[in-house]
Amino acid sequence: MADESTSSFYNDNAATYASRQRILPIRRLDAFLSLLPPGAAILDLGCGGGQDSAYMLSKGFDVTPTDGSPAVAKQAEILLKHPVEVLRFEDLDEEEAFDGVWAEASLLHVPRAALPEVLERIRTALRPGGTFHATFKAGEAEGHDGFGRYYNYPSAELLSEMLSNGGWHNIVISEGDGSGYDGKPTRWLAVRTQK
Repeated sequence: MADESTSSFYNDNAATYASRQRILPIRRLDAFLSLLPPGAAILDLGCGGGQDSAYMLSKGFDVTPTDGSPAVAKQAEILLKHPVEVLRFEDLDEEEAFDGVWAEASLLHVPRAALPEVLERIRTALRPGGTFHATFKAGEAEGHDGFGRYYNYPSAELLSEMLSNGGWHNIVISEGDGSGYDGKPTRWLAVRTQK
């Protein structure tokens, strides 16, 4: 589903990308984990270098790390010393298997037209009342960054509408400024919602 230039970027730059200096989103992680039972089953969808999975594993959660790039998944396995499944979003095919799904800065590469279907796959993978977290780069129109990576750049309104239409509950979308791998100023949207 990721376009060719996005897939190529991650496969060609896996080691550099996975080992980059990155500040863990501790506040978001802790807020997400606080909504789950101890030892809950969590799907890390698009785990990148594996740092968020490592944090959740250290807190005693049953984490299934996945990434769509075979090369990035290998890098995450080195960090985690734990298997990382190569999984593309459109191939997620679980039913009520997880208490939580964590998708930090990963679903932002899903083509806008395909996002409702991917959100439905995530909803199906969650147990009733399960919690879903995702972050997106905010914008108005789809596009590519300087590295050739595709982004869906949604607005908070568009995401809220997609989630509401998809049957999600307790939708909370917060906005904040930061940056990404490219170092450019970025408006981020953080979504937390429940099945």
